[in-house]
Amino acid sequence: MSKHYRMLMERMLGPAGVAINGNNPWDIEVHDDRFFQRAITEGELGLGESYMDGWWDVLQLDEFINRVLRARLDEKSRHSLSILLSVGLARVVNLQSRRRAFIIGERHYDLGNELFIHMLDKRMNYSCAYWENANTLDEAQEKKLDLICRKLQLQRGMRVLDIGCGWGSFGKYAAEHHGATVVGITVSKHQVELGRRLCEGCPVEFRLMDYRDIEGTFDRIVSVGMIEHVGYKNYRTYFEVAHRCLADDGLFLFHTIGGNRSETSINAWTHKYIFPNAMLPSVAQLGKAIEGLFVMEDWHSFGQYYDNTLLCWYKNITSNREKLRSRYDDRFFRMWTFYLLSNAGSFRARRNQLWQIVLSKSGVAGGYHAVRTL
Repeated sequence: MSKHYRMLMERMLGPAGVAINGNNPWDIEVHDDRFFQRAITEGELGLGESYMDGWWDVLQLDEFINRVLRARLDEKSRHSLSILLSVGLARVVNLQSRRRAFIIGERHYDLGNELFIHMLDKRMNYSCAYWENANTLDEAQEKKLDLICRKLQLQRGMRVLDIGCGWGSFGKYAAEHHGATVVGITVSKHQVELGRRLCEGCPVEFRLMDYRDIEGTFDRIVSVGMIEHVGYKNYRTYFEVAHRCLADDGLFLFHTIGGNRSETSINAWTHKYIFPNAMLPSVAQLGKAIEGLFVMEDWHSFGQYYDNTLLCWYKNITSNREKLRSRYDDRFFRMWTFYLLSNAGSFRARRNQLWQIVLSKSGVAGGYHAVRTL
């Protein structure tokens, strides 16, 4: 039976230029023949779990994934019952309801601040950097923060709402460089604890709360890497909250990973191990949710920069592995490696996108001037 599945795998990988036990750095090395059946019958879930179990390796996992996705091999593999059930569940149940809103914080962002301290840049940005004229991760992330502030036309004394504030990287930068006062919300207890320490002395407030419970009016709203956790059933609610809280002459910028197709769930492996209940919005889904609430002033796509950002995070995790070993075992590191490098490959294949979108309530008088270069 394993011989049969191996032959199927060889035929599938051929168009992608990937060999089994070949000489190229993107060729896979198989240690356990059970891998072939598991990967073919269980799709991305079987591929990821068998990697975590050490059944196969590859020198350049990111390039292997890039080649697999470019050849659309994921669309040709059969899906297991568990995958089909998870997709069906997402269509019936609101997986991102108020009652379930804190699951992502507990299962991902509360994995431990130490993990993210050793992975991210010095300001702890957990989102795509802006690599134009930048040579290091720290530079690229600071350019991203500056880009956001300029797109928002941030001015001293403005009150800003940060939906999904992380550890306060944007809030601290906006306060220090533009004199803004920032209210940040998150569903992660660990982010609140560390964020308050990192932003000590700055007019940055952290609130542990669901976005649906926000009250008040703000001159500007920013949301970086948050809508991926909102869910397609709640996109409209998310934008209604932003509309309710934004001043009539305000600007709202959200920064999100996007998908090329409208989906109702994320891939099964990512849902199970990394971002439970997450999903990537499409252009169509965002357009429908925004319609009648906002004027779309600017849509900036720079997903090509996420590839390099993820590789930097992987390099940081690898170089700091010994410092983290006491808390995270080898299987965790294989899981985290698959997460970072498979996503790098996905962005390289242009399967995933990264968008920054600026909205206003009634249109900026005289027109909005888009910002790209720094």
